[in-house]
Amino acid sequence: MSASTRQILKDRVAEVARRAASREGIDLWDVELLGAGPGRTVRLYIDKPGGVTHADCELISQQVGTVLDVEDIIPGGSYHLEVSSPGVERRLFRLEHFSLCAGQKVRLSLKEAAEGRKRVEGVIRGVEGETIVIDAGEDSLSLRLEDIEKANLKFEW
Repeated sequence: MSASTRQILKDRVAEVARRAASREGIDLWDVELLGAGPGRTVRLYIDKPGGVTHADCELISQQVGTVLDVEDIIPGGSYHLEVSSPGVERRLFRLEHFSLCAGQKVRLSLKEAAEGRKRVEGVIRGVEGETIVIDAGEDSLSLRLEDIEKANLKFEW
């Protein structure tokens, strides 16, 4: 499956999941499509104020799975649907995620070194246009989303 076909499929699944989640007062955090053929996995991350419950995951799974099957959205019809919370150390994929998590600690892996570092821990100050601003100790870094290889919130245990 080409990257553009995969993105179209991901967008269709996200739209179905977003509609189902919004009806229940739940936010769709992200969608992942993993694997191919009968081993394909469709993974949905959902969230809501106060956190999601097992019942929330089950409800969204039933609603989304029904639509995906009835509308035959997943090619080949064989897939595994997983629905879960993004967790306390959730992965940040989009600018919107960084905006929503402003003020929280984050751990970043960068594609190229910035200020001499490829790994950065700091606090998300916010998003300014297309730039993510991170307070990392005495440094303030301005990064584009495409500069970041991986970003997760850092929960203090």
